[in-house]
Amino acid sequence: MSQSTRRGFLRQSAALGLGLSLGRIGKASAANDKISVACIGVRGRGNSVMNSFAAEPDCAVTHICDVNETTRRQRGEEMKQKTGLAPKLLTDYRALLDDPSVDAFMVATPDHWHALPTIHGCLAGKDVYVEKPASHNILEGKTAVAAAHKHDRVVQVGTQIRSAPFLRDAIQYVRSGALGQVIYGRAWENARNGEVHLPPDSPPPAELDYDLWQGPAPERPHNRAIVGGAWRWLFDYGTGDLGNDGVHRIDYCRCVMGLETMPDAICTSGGKFFFDDDQEWPDTMMVTFEYPKHLIQYEMRLWSRPRLFGITEGAAIHGENGWLLVTNNGWTAYDAAGKVVKEGESNSAEIQQAHIRNFLDAVRSRDRKSLNQEIQSGHISSAMCHTGNISWRTGKKLRFDPATETFDDTEAAQYVGRPHRRGFELPKIE
Repeated sequence: MSQSTRRGFLRQSAALGLGLSLGRIGKASAANDKISVACIGVRGRGNSVMNSFAAEPDCAVTHICDVNETTRRQRGEEMKQKTGLAPKLLTDYRALLDDPSVDAFMVATPDHWHALPTIHGCLAGKDVYVEKPASHNILEGKTAVAAAHKHDRVVQVGTQIRSAPFLRDAIQYVRSGALGQVIYGRAWENARNGEVHLPPDSPPPAELDYDLWQGPAPERPHNRAIVGGAWRWLFDYGTGDLGNDGVHRIDYCRCVMGLETMPDAICTSGGKFFFDDDQEWPDTMMVTFEYPKHLIQYEMRLWSRPRLFGITEGAAIHGENGWLLVTNNGWTAYDAAGKVVKEGESNSAEIQQAHIRNFLDAVRSRDRKSLNQEIQSGHISSAMCHTGNISWRTGKKLRFDPATETFDDTEAAQYVGRPHRRGFELPKIE
C-alpha cells in the first residue's frame, strides 16, 4: 500500500472509529435493480460463494477484490465468461467504501480478515455476507454486531446450514416435544487431516500484496505455505479446526436446542497429541459449554479414521425420549429404543444457494430479522469457538458473562481481543 493510500485510510478509519457512517442506504431497494456485490477474497471457498451470488438473476458481481493479482485476474475472466459482465478488479476493498454503486460485500478471506471488511462495510452503508467464523476473536465479532445494528445493515454469516429445509424440519420435530426434555448436544469432527510443515520464509511474489494480506495480524516475514492455506492452523491468522469446522456443528446444536445465548462456563481439554508439525492449534479437543439447563460438548480428533455414527462430522441432540442426528445434508430421529422414527434431507448444492438467496431477499426487504443467520446469531457460534480455544490456551475452566462477553479470569481476558497492526485498527462503535 502506498503512503498516500495508507494516510487516506487512516483518516477514514478515524472517521469510522467515531461511528460516522458514509451515509449510503443502497439502491437495491428498487425492485428492478440488480444487487451489486463486491467479492473480497476469491480463492477456494470465496470462488464458490461468488459463483453462487452470480447465479442469482437479480444479483451482479461487479467487483472482485483479492490481494493476489493472478487470482483476481483469473476470477475476473471466469466471471466475465460466465455472466458477460467484466467485474472491476481491485487489490484493496477499502477503495469501495465510498463507492455508491456497490450494495454489498461478500467476505471470504482468511479468518484474521473477516471482521474488518464486515465492520467497514456496515459503517459505509453496505450490507455484508461474511464467511464463518464471523471474526478472529470475540472483540472483533462484538464490534461487527454493534456496527451492523447501529447502522441497520443486513449481515449474514456463512453457516449456510441455517437455510437448509431439513434443519427447519428437525427444529420443528424437537419443538413438538417428540424427544421430551432436551438437555444435551454433542458435536464432533473426526477425520484425518494432513500435517502442516512450513518451508523457510521467502520474499513475497510480485503478484501478492503481502502487507495487505497480513492486515491486522502481527507482522512477520512472508511464508508461502502460510499464505497458501496453513494460516488456518496458526494463532495469528486462524482459529484452528474449532473455528473452521466446529463452528458449523456447534451451531447445529444451538439451533436445534433453541439456545440463543452464549454459555455461562467453558472447559476445554486437549492438545497436539498426534501431529509433530508446525501447526499451533490442537489436533485433539474436548470442549464443554455449560448453560443453566443445557450442555453442549464438542469433540475434535483430526487424526482419526473411524467415523462417529457413520459420519466424520455432525451433531447429536439428546432428549429424555430419544435423540436426533444432524449431518451436513439431513437428519434422523430415533426413539428411546433406537428405532428410526423420522428423517429428512436436503440437496447439499441447494443449501448454499438458499442461504445466499435469503441474504439477497433481506437486502431488498431491509428486514434483518428475516435472515437465517444474522450477525448476532453467527457471532454467538463463532464466539463459542473462541471461548473454547481460550479455555484450552489458559488450561482453565472459565466462567463467562454472556451479557458483557467477558471472563472472570485475567489471563483469559487477554485473549478476548488483540491489538491490530497500525493502519488496520479496529474501529470503535460509539
